[in-house]
Amino acid sequence: MPLPLPRLAKDAASRVADEAYFVAACARSGLLAPQSPVRLVRMAAGLVTRGSLSGLLQAVTLRYADSTAVLDELGAITYADLDRNANAIANGWLDRGFEPGEGIAILCRNHRHFLEAFFAATKCGARIVLLNTDFSGPQLRDVAEREGTDLLVHDDEYAELLTGVDPPHGRWRAWVDRPGPDTLEALAKEGSTSTPPRPGLEARFTVLTSGTTGTPKGASRGVPKGGSLAAIGGLLGRVPFHTGQTMQICAPLFHSLGLAMMLFGITLGNTVVLRRRFDPQAALDTLTHQSADSLIVVPVMLQRILELDPSPDDFPQLSVILAGGSQLGADLARRSLDVFGPVLHNLYGSTEVAYASLATPEDLAQAPSTVGRVVRGAAVRIVDESGGEVPAGTTGRIVVGNSAQFEGYTGGGGKDLVDGLMATGDVGHFDDDGLLFVDGRDDEMIVSGGENVFPREVEELFEKHPSVREVAVIGVEDEQFGQRLKAFLVLEPGASLSEEDARDHVRANLARYKTPRAVVFLDELPRNPTGKVVKRELPRD
Repeated sequence: MPLPLPRLAKDAASRVADEAYFVAACARSGLLAPQSPVRLVRMAAGLVTRGSLSGLLQAVTLRYADSTAVLDELGAITYADLDRNANAIANGWLDRGFEPGEGIAILCRNHRHFLEAFFAATKCGARIVLLNTDFSGPQLRDVAEREGTDLLVHDDEYAELLTGVDPPHGRWRAWVDRPGPDTLEALAKEGSTSTPPRPGLEARFTVLTSGTTGTPKGASRGVPKGGSLAAIGGLLGRVPFHTGQTMQICAPLFHSLGLAMMLFGITLGNTVVLRRRFDPQAALDTLTHQSADSLIVVPVMLQRILELDPSPDDFPQLSVILAGGSQLGADLARRSLDVFGPVLHNLYGSTEVAYASLATPEDLAQAPSTVGRVVRGAAVRIVDESGGEVPAGTTGRIVVGNSAQFEGYTGGGGKDLVDGLMATGDVGHFDDDGLLFVDGRDDEMIVSGGENVFPREVEELFEKHPSVREVAVIGVEDEQFGQRLKAFLVLEPGASLSEEDARDHVRANLARYKTPRAVVFLDELPRNPTGKVVKRELPRD
């Protein structure tokens, strides 16, 4: 049934207003700065004929050819050299029989060769599969087979784990211990640096879910549809990124946060600073010596940096710390704002739904546990089990709509949809000011003595305790109450806390049924490479 004319007119006016907002945000960032007519025509032609992902690096290189694109442990590489290398690698693969639409798997840490492989794959029109560097050998083999790997790029350190993975178009080594003809560097030197022929297919990429509660799934997506600037303008409207700056990305590039911010940094012509392994002192040194303007981290990385007692006087140029990938937490938000000042931004989303909301420094100062306000161009609702929207202050399922959502799991299936909006798997609520709060995972809620209990509330209480460094809380079976909570604590160095003192701390601040049945002290919590606690590895007995 067609929509009534007033509704259509209202939707059209809203779309025009949104796009005007995105254009203004892009202009403030310098992205839409005046260019020569010839350059503009060439940039537009490349993006139109090759696609926004396949043509991205070429278009950016036309504007920033001699600027540093990547700074890593090998030194600096310009945009012109990065584009030439990606062209040569793509041409080398195509000359050896690679066909558009086939799969290229990348198993690399954060360094320039990840970008060379990724952009070469886009120029081939490939299905790109980003493999988790923390996977075991069996996991890598299973995922490589499941996702359809026709060509594999990997760092030398993973060679033994990849035994038995022999794709038809070969294995190519990225970060190497020894040179050889099967390296990206050798391919970049021998291949033609001319722009590869149009692949005829737009490149696609698959990011694996975090796998904290089970086997990781492949979330497939292409570029956002609809010709909107929402994917970039919505974020630029809330975060003061700018062209020509220096962006340090500590989050893994195979993860949705790291990948999105890498593409964001490249689009803005930033110098992207990378290290293969996260080191908090090295991150601080980069802020100081490389004058990085922005820092991209998962919360546990930010926590490690704060433990070094940094002085913001050493990096006055820092304008953005963007955290995402897992819960930031109120205590970490407060400490970060106290130390770094009003530069912290908290991005909320997921591998499947992309972005949903963003908390600015002002939002976090008002409510440190918030994940902010809905990003322009997205829709977020809180719904009950029947799909009805609930009022502010009421906890329900978080559902999201935007132009950058995934298209389904590569193995089949997808996320629940409610009136076209996709479930994140989280539960939360809005407050009266429009701030969004995540109260927990919908599959973590327990019923204790007839009461609904979310572990996240207890975790946030422990995070404020001066003796507690890290915490994870799970639900376990209980004969008397049906289910109870079990807490796992990592204490600060030199701190002491008994199990009974920890339980008393909860009793004094929360309802009695939220008191953990047991408290276990650990040296560290099991985490995946993106910093999320892998709760399925915590003992439940």
